[in-house]
Amino acid sequence: MLKDIDDREMPLLEHLLELRNRLMYACGAVLIGFVLCYLVSDHIYAFLTQPLADICLSSVAKVGDRALCTRLIYTDLTEAFFTYVKVGFFAGAFLTFPFVAIQLWLFIAPGLYRNEKQAFLPFLVATPVLFFLGGAMAYYFVFPLAWRFFLSFQTPGGPGTLPIELEARVGEYLDLVMKLIFAFGLCFQLPVGLTLMGRVGLISSDGLVRNRKFAIVGVFAVAAVLTPPDIFSQVGLALPILALYEISIVLVRMAEKKRRAAEEAEETEEADGGG
Repeated sequence: MLKDIDDREMPLLEHLLELRNRLMYACGAVLIGFVLCYLVSDHIYAFLTQPLADICLSSVAKVGDRALCTRLIYTDLTEAFFTYVKVGFFAGAFLTFPFVAIQLWLFIAPGLYRNEKQAFLPFLVATPVLFFLGGAMAYYFVFPLAWRFFLSFQTPGGPGTLPIELEARVGEYLDLVMKLIFAFGLCFQLPVGLTLMGRVGLISSDGLVRNRKFAIVGVFAVAAVLTPPDIFSQVGLALPILALYEISIVLVRMAEKKRRAAEEAEETEEADGGG
């Protein structure tokens, strides 16, 4: 029998106060992370622009000895300042994500049985790890391929033709980078979400297998919406998600076996008690 739930009864007001405290801790952590990251936002900016800088200085973006893209520009007086603000907030939110997840866990944990806590704890650990892995894949794999593809459209011009050169706005570049990193990070949460739904019986491994073909179409549709309109970044997001989908099937199947074993053990215990 499941007897290990916290026996304290918490009134509604106490629940709301607890929620307020957890939200304050989470917001405070994000604020502190933002301030600290803003102080080094120039270094974070250099890190985020490094993939573009590497390609701009490579032979792909050169004609002879002249680089075709050499800078990022801003066309609004406040654009550079707010870009650094966004960089600081983005980096602060990214780095404090594990602490925010812990605050969410501390809020819901008192209402869970002990076996439920043990079941949820691995997902609490896996969530930030998968989020960081998704962001790392976007930065180290997708960005070089996508930027190289987009820069290939530059032309030096010639007699009677005008050159086509990149003059990227710093704000637009950082918006695209942050969007892709968060998109990859969130999409990498697929095994966590599907496995949790499998644990509570909302989905089944057989259902995931039957709907695999629809999942493939859906994944490529989502990748087309979240990524730039080039085949490299779309496939770069779609293939890992499909691999995570297959991993999710295995994890859901394992969760089903554990749930069936727990139900059989409970039925046996009830039968022994009734006997």
